[in-house]
Amino acid sequence: MLDSVSVTAGRRLVGRDNELRSLLRHLDEVGSGGRAIGLLGEPGIGKSALQAEVLEHARALGFTVLHARGSQSETHLPFAGLHQALRPVLPRVDGLPATQREALLACFAMSDSIEVNPFFAYLAALELLVDSSGQAPVLLSLDDLHWMDRPSIDAFAFVCRRIASERVIVLCAARPESLPFTDANTIEWTDLDGIDEAASAALLDGRAPHLPSTVRDRVLRQARGNPLALIEFADALESGRYAWTELDDDLPMTTRLERAFATRAEHLGPAVRAVLTVAAVDDGDDINDVLAAAEILYGAPLDRVMAQPAFEHGLLTVVGDQYRIAHPLVGSALRQATPLTTRQEAHAALARVLARHPDRAVWHRASSMSGRDEQIAAELEQAAGSAQRRGAIASAATWLERAAALSPEPQAQAARLLSAAELAYQLGRFNHVQQLKAQVNATTLRVRDRSRLAWLDGVFHDGSTGEPAEVRHLVDSARQATTANDVDLAMQLLVGAARRVWWRDPGELLRHEIIRAAREVTLPADDPRLLASYALTGFPEHAPIVIEQLARWPADAGGQPDLAGLLGIAAFCTGDFHRAITFLSTPVQELRAQGRMSLLAEALAIRSWAEIYLGVFDAASSADEAMRLADETGQSSWAATARIAVALIDAVGRGWDTRHDLLSEAELVALRTPNAASSLLAGVQLARGIAELGANRHEQAYGELHRVFVPTDPAFQRVQQVWTLSYLADAAVRTGRHDEARSVLASVEQIANTSTGSTIALEYARAVLADHDSAEPLFRAAMDGASGQLPWHQARVELAYGSWLRRQRRVVESREPLRAARATFDALGARTWAQQADQELRATGERGWQPRSNPRELLSPQETQIAELAAQGLSNREIGQRLFLSHRTVGSHLYRMFPKLGVASRHELAAALSMQSPD
Repeated sequence: MLDSVSVTAGRRLVGRDNELRSLLRHLDEVGSGGRAIGLLGEPGIGKSALQAEVLEHARALGFTVLHARGSQSETHLPFAGLHQALRPVLPRVDGLPATQREALLACFAMSDSIEVNPFFAYLAALELLVDSSGQAPVLLSLDDLHWMDRPSIDAFAFVCRRIASERVIVLCAARPESLPFTDANTIEWTDLDGIDEAASAALLDGRAPHLPSTVRDRVLRQARGNPLALIEFADALESGRYAWTELDDDLPMTTRLERAFATRAEHLGPAVRAVLTVAAVDDGDDINDVLAAAEILYGAPLDRVMAQPAFEHGLLTVVGDQYRIAHPLVGSALRQATPLTTRQEAHAALARVLARHPDRAVWHRASSMSGRDEQIAAELEQAAGSAQRRGAIASAATWLERAAALSPEPQAQAARLLSAAELAYQLGRFNHVQQLKAQVNATTLRVRDRSRLAWLDGVFHDGSTGEPAEVRHLVDSARQATTANDVDLAMQLLVGAARRVWWRDPGELLRHEIIRAAREVTLPADDPRLLASYALTGFPEHAPIVIEQLARWPADAGGQPDLAGLLGIAAFCTGDFHRAITFLSTPVQELRAQGRMSLLAEALAIRSWAEIYLGVFDAASSADEAMRLADETGQSSWAATARIAVALIDAVGRGWDTRHDLLSEAELVALRTPNAASSLLAGVQLARGIAELGANRHEQAYGELHRVFVPTDPAFQRVQQVWTLSYLADAAVRTGRHDEARSVLASVEQIANTSTGSTIALEYARAVLADHDSAEPLFRAAMDGASGQLPWHQARVELAYGSWLRRQRRVVESREPLRAARATFDALGARTWAQQADQELRATGERGWQPRSNPRELLSPQETQIAELAAQGLSNREIGQRLFLSHRTVGSHLYRMFPKLGVASRHELAAALSMQSPD
């Protein structure tokens, strides 16, 4: 196939041999996995032509080819690009699971459902492509991606991140100044520059062989290797429709090309110009709609025959009843050349024709307005609500901004801008939120909207800025909402303020203000929002109240996942980790079932840390999933939280250098946050300290861990220092810092509560830091205490006790706890810690231990998660839906992991995952 490239390129793609060869090579290699490739370049550089050539080759190779092209006039239409791409394979939709099928059809308004779950719709799109690839490899071509609607772009990004194991190639083209997505895990972009001088000259001479040499040289110079410019300038100059002016040297390439295109339409009759004007502002692809609206604009009957010159001059192309503008610059040129009043009349005509599509009609009515109009603004706001219910959050935000622009009353305008900003926050668009807030700041706001604006400040860091002025503003706004009897807004603001306190302490006075403001709200004592506010502020005297009230709630929080999430946060922040895991399991299940990926990432991250603090290190797969989902949904703080968890689990299992990449990435996020996020930094220090302890580098471990206890250090965190205490005590004993650590212990005892987390830490630290006479009963108390049912913590106590006995020269007695510790660490996969216990045993004269390997160590966190779900009997499709993967990707993972585990089928997985064998 590649041998023919140069011939083809010579005919159609002069100067693009290398780029075409590279793209065709990806088609040849699709059997080994898919990939997403992007072409970047200025208008006319040849992106579309190169795509078209690749599509032709793909069809010749038997690929299923799907194509969609963005349009500047369709950017506000939710899922228009996705529907265009998937239309040929939509008949397969009946083979999808019901949840995915309904979600996708609802996106396209092809279902009775008005509620859309966007991530299930994205998964449905992925499954359609993957199912199609079972018969033939699939090439999905997306031209002018930068002009597609945002919901479709999000769907395509979701697909691109999940095709590595599929027979699917995604080929995109976009302009570099408006890159739709930049994540390297999503797509591999290639810059297309102009073709070289020889190729430019060959193309120009072939198109316009009779140009005077001076004109020819100027065309070559002005086109700068842009193939479309070479062709269009040549045609325009040779036909006499275009002449150079002295100003042309200063015009950007796009403007010059638009001017060249505009000359094609200048001599056409009024009827054709009416058709072109409507097409230039239309947001659909039905030629009959365009003709009907053009007839209104023209003021006389008009049919397709009368519009024929538009097709003959290459301005519009039509296949059946579907049309498109020949090139995006044609549409731009037509809009630029049309007076504003005429464009508004075209929009008004389309609004009349599109009465059967109310959302599109109201958009065109809005575009036809020359002034503000509350009725149209209200209709746009209603349409935004419809788009939001369909899962098209980005489109809803666009409609709200347009509604704000048409609002006559400033306060209504501000309210709509705030609604748009709240949606932009959900989409992870920090800069856009800031721009909308800047517009609102100049307006006199209603009381409630002032509170909404206050809540938006800092939300991208989940409150991790901790600026005292921000926290006070939230508290004051909450009090105003309480006075207005707006309980929900008041508690939203107070929980937001309390989250800031958790991430970065703004001072004790402000923490007290949050508590006082929360008590002013009339709520039951066990309201989850109230408990979360108490717990997040970290006052030790409130912990018993929170723990007592948590006990009154059922494990599933009455089947309300949002409330369960708040209860889980309250339990976590008070150190009641068992309840935290229980409460957070409900929202994890529900959010996964509902496809709410952003909240799922948060719940998984918090639950992973609750398990880590209990010494349950099977949380690696949950933490890994939280990291991937948080990255995908743009939540940097939760992605960093999950990264630290993954790194810490890795430290317990294998040990690593303390400059672990994941920790460095998390630390960077924490330090970039205004004032630094102390909660993240405290987690980084704990992970590094545990890694150093596992490697027997006790001096370094003490230095890493001690930072969490120093009030002036950015890593200081009042509550997390309680849970870090036991590891600091380990490092202190080995470095001779008993007295210093006892002082830390005494200060921690003043703020600790009766929760599991606090009790484990205090019992352990008291034992290892005790003097000779009191140590033994404290060790026994620790082994019989809160650690008793937690293997990791029990093994740590046994290791410390056995080591203490050996140092007291009670060698024989030391062996029993040391053997128990070694066996537990070995069973948990804590390799470095098992080796420490073995070293202590060898010092007593005992030899001959061989570590045992756990099959899980051979699997990645995601493979472990898939294996566990398969072992429970879930099908590949069910696993894929839970993990937002295609069923074929799940199957590929299982196929690769079977040899690692020494099994031949999924029925053997459960036994293999629980089995251990000697190294």
